[in-house]
Amino acid sequence: MSPEIRAQLAPTGVLRAGINLSNFLLVTGRAEDGTPQGVAPDMAAAIAARLGVPVRHVPYPRPGELADAAGTGAWDIGLIGAEPQRAERIAFTPAYCEIECTFLVPPGSPVTAAEEIDRPGTRIAVAERAAYDLWLARNIRHATLLRAPSIDGSFALFRDQGLEALAGLRPRLLSDAEAMPGSRILPGRFTAVQQAIGTARGNDAASAFLADFVAEAKAGGLVAGLIAKHGVRGLSVAA
Repeated sequence: MSPEIRAQLAPTGVLRAGINLSNFLLVTGRAEDGTPQGVAPDMAAAIAARLGVPVRHVPYPRPGELADAAGTGAWDIGLIGAEPQRAERIAFTPAYCEIECTFLVPPGSPVTAAEEIDRPGTRIAVAERAAYDLWLARNIRHATLLRAPSIDGSFALFRDQGLEALAGLRPRLLSDAEAMPGSRILPGRFTAVQQAIGTARGNDAASAFLADFVAEAKAGGLVAGLIAKHGVRGLSVAA
């Protein structure tokens, strides 16, 4: 292991891994001491093992807060959805897994496909600063985005204000649909969140190491094995 890589990724002698607690597919539980458990924490632990250093998880309640801490020294790697806005400050690996995003529409909605959502008069509830919110902000031209501070809050906004659509991760929308009888999840997807591993820009040796690690983790079955280990549905190994 190159001393340069270890110095960039574990300058304190510990790999500090920023973990987004709101992603229920990648963080599926907590240990008795509160340590996050799931695919993302296990990926961080595997990287630390490769470096030969301990791992310390640095939890964040929402992805935007994790992204805001990039370059501050709060974390050495961040496990988060790769988006162009975030990439201004974070050097991302290729995705190691992906999650489909689509829309839920209320009972009686005439909409039958995701492509019909972006129309004048359509109001879309979305979790603020989620990766799919950033995608919608770049691509929606006619509909209106209404943001809530959390995934739970976006469903409440959709339900309580009678909005025309709720944007979200397909696995979560399955439970939201059950909570609103007669609602429908639209077929297809508007994007897929690309879950990746990032480090601060300028850490070129570390960035190359992480990209190689992700490629090996996908090809060698590590990512698929972690998905199976934690019994996660709706999470796929990225191409």
